[in-house]
Amino acid sequence: MHKAMSQDEKYKMMTGDPIPGLIGRLAVPTIISMLVSSFYNMADTFFVGKLSTSATAAVGVVFPVMAIIQAIGFFCGHGSGNSISRRLGSREARSAEELAATGFFFALLLGILVMAGGMIFLEPLSLLLSSTETILPYTKEYLGIILLGAPYMTAQLVLNNQIRFQGNAFYSMIGITAGAVLNIALDPLFIFVFDMGIAGAAWATILSQFVSFVLLWAGVRFSDCIPIRIRNVRFTPERLREITGGGLPSLFRQGLGSLATMTLNIAANPYGDAAIAAMSVVSRITMFANSAVIGFGQGFQPVCGFNYGARRYDRVKAAFWFCVKFSTVFLLVVSVLGAVFAEPLVAVFRSDPEVIEIGRVALWCQCITFALSGWIVLNNMMMQTIGKTLPATVLAASRQGLFFIPALLILPAFLDLFGIQLAQAAADVCTFAITTVIYLHVMKQMDHEMYNHAAAERMVGK
Repeated sequence: MHKAMSQDEKYKMMTGDPIPGLIGRLAVPTIISMLVSSFYNMADTFFVGKLSTSATAAVGVVFPVMAIIQAIGFFCGHGSGNSISRRLGSREARSAEELAATGFFFALLLGILVMAGGMIFLEPLSLLLSSTETILPYTKEYLGIILLGAPYMTAQLVLNNQIRFQGNAFYSMIGITAGAVLNIALDPLFIFVFDMGIAGAAWATILSQFVSFVLLWAGVRFSDCIPIRIRNVRFTPERLREITGGGLPSLFRQGLGSLATMTLNIAANPYGDAAIAAMSVVSRITMFANSAVIGFGQGFQPVCGFNYGARRYDRVKAAFWFCVKFSTVFLLVVSVLGAVFAEPLVAVFRSDPEVIEIGRVALWCQCITFALSGWIVLNNMMMQTIGKTLPATVLAASRQGLFFIPALLILPAFLDLFGIQLAQAAADVCTFAITTVIYLHVMKQMDHEMYNHAAAERMVGK
């Protein structure tokens, strides 16, 4: 994948190469990208954790805003990228060009609005995010800088996803990992050497994100992907509806993830800064482990999109089940290791004994159901990629929204702090159940489409 491929070569590869090897080639760069991205998301928590518990909690408090920024980027990036892969699979290059440009500039515009609104209402927003009196100064300082990067942070996520959905994950990996490595290097330099404190972590984040943006922009050109040209922008109902349909599940997933984090912080607030910090640390640890599965699924998505557009439904199913089996085995191993080493994993981020004890129990609870994530994530990715907006949106909303938030509101009333620690595991069990029901329904629809397509081909043959 290092060599740029023509659109015809990509089509032949996606619709003809053996599934395991094809997904493996596409997934390795995306797994690396996701792991490195998740690692540098943890970098702020790790280095800020050396300052104080309140500063560590502030990073967790600001996370919902980061999630909103990411939600916009994924909304436009997945919305345009999913459609681009299907359009290329059905050989509709002009439509793909319009989707690429519209998705990019739409994200840039929304990012500017987030930056402006956040800066104007900085203190009310910080309080809304559940900052305590001791956390508030750190939250305002960190958030005020992060918001400056919102426009190009949303836009770079669009570039990343559009490159990836076109089967050029290697170039996407270069852009993401370069920025991530830079962030990890700048964090200790700014925080400790330049004595910038939590502001240093924020500056390291937005500078590294800008570097990723520049590299991804260059990657579009070097990878022979659909170019981003302003003359191709079409803010028409048709194009916006297509982007919205493909991106709505991502918006729900990320947006409700942001709301879930706010709810988690509010639920943990009565138990003090240590509880907020501990749950923030555990969220980052599980996000890191889950990022490998998401990366693997991202290798599946272009294969899914191209083949669905080309009406190769047999390859869509084969690729899906290959990924489900692989990810489930991987997560079983991770779950065992996470449960065994729960205490030292939390201690890496914060040496406070109270934080470690709260985090240890929370991580152990999540490891019990963690292996279910493969089935949940791959189903959501498949349905979003093939354009099943309603099922994909329901699944995207389920884990963090429909089940996790109610669990956070209900369980602590009966189990106190343990209810908060147990909430994610309870949500995962419920999400697994609804995912299975929706999968069976969507497969019936796909079988019907396969039958109709085969019948149409027989008629043409006659």
